[in-house]
Amino acid sequence: MSSNSKPTSADSQHLTPFVLASASPSRRGLLEQARLVFSVQVSAVDEDAVTASLGSVSSPELALALARAKCEDVAGHVTRGLVLGCDSVFEFDGQSLGKPQDAADALERWRRMRGRDGRLHTGHWLIDVETGQATGLAVSTVVKFSDVADDEIRDYVVTGEPLQVAGAFTLEGRAGLFIDGIDGDPSNVIGLSLPGLRRMLEELGHSVLELTERPGGHNDFGGTIT
Repeated sequence: MSSNSKPTSADSQHLTPFVLASASPSRRGLLEQARLVFSVQVSAVDEDAVTASLGSVSSPELALALARAKCEDVAGHVTRGLVLGCDSVFEFDGQSLGKPQDAADALERWRRMRGRDGRLHTGHWLIDVETGQATGLAVSTVVKFSDVADDEIRDYVVTGEPLQVAGAFTLEGRAGLFIDGIDGDPSNVIGLSLPGLRRMLEELGHSVLELTERPGGHNDFGGTIT
């Protein structure tokens, strides 16, 4: 397991330590935009081995199992606070798809996906290290792809972006040009359902306020909140 803790004030005494068990820049970005204070520790889980051990399972079940494995691996190295593991699986034509194997695979996928819909499933697993309590959630969002041309697909694959993500696309990246819309939670497509995280925290008796550092009693505009 590697550690990549971001320099924040996460050690403030009034905050609950919160660890993201993921190397995904997109997930880190979502938490930062939501003003949550956290650190990052990447698990050493072999995703292929976990997938093989599961046999035939649905895409949401696979995403949740991988998220749980990553979370439990990191939680074993943490002494207090909360640990969140996530994993995304794209379902298309009844198949569970992770990251493309190579550029040729990404090209073939996009030629199949254009003009059609797929489902992005993100599994979330949250552990309270001190109590041992845990909760899991799989969130699904429909993604509607544009009928993109071959040269647009080739140009996109050359960027390397689709090789780094489940489903070979990122909503917040260049692929946003080629997605007509979604049905569901947009943050889930990016890699982590923010409203889902809030619900999970509440299930374990916590609140997003425990993870949010703010100037005491003041908002960003200098006014006092009463």
